[in-house]
Amino acid sequence: MSANRSRIILEMGSGVSLRGGDYTKAACRAVDDAIHHSSLSLFRELGMDPDSDLVVEVTIGVQEPAAVDAEAVKAILPHGGVTVSVVKGGLNVPYPERGYTTVIASAAVAAFADLSCFRGEGARS
Repeated sequence: MSANRSRIILEMGSGVSLRGGDYTKAACRAVDDAIHHSSLSLFRELGMDPDSDLVVEVTIGVQEPAAVDAEAVKAILPHGGVTVSVVKGGLNVPYPERGYTTVIASAAVAAFADLSCFRGEGARS
């Protein structure tokens, strides 16, 4: 992360694949849950472009990190330069009587921007 960037948004979400055991679906639902609790209209009001001035770091927690398609998760984010990290976390809830496992994913979506021009540390171009 650039030294000039400050974390300005942190949203958390959870997502579930009830019967399919689909880690990517659960991860995408967790990100969707997280990002639908915020609005980025502030950036345009400050003269910033959320597509070029915003850096987004997504962390997904699931029991089987290798089973998540990080590119599919990345495609959900509408703005910014996005990176996705998948780590061990979340929760699997087996239902052996029915032969499936419910997958619960956790997501943290952090957004960073350079606010130095608003602190008198530099001029916006």
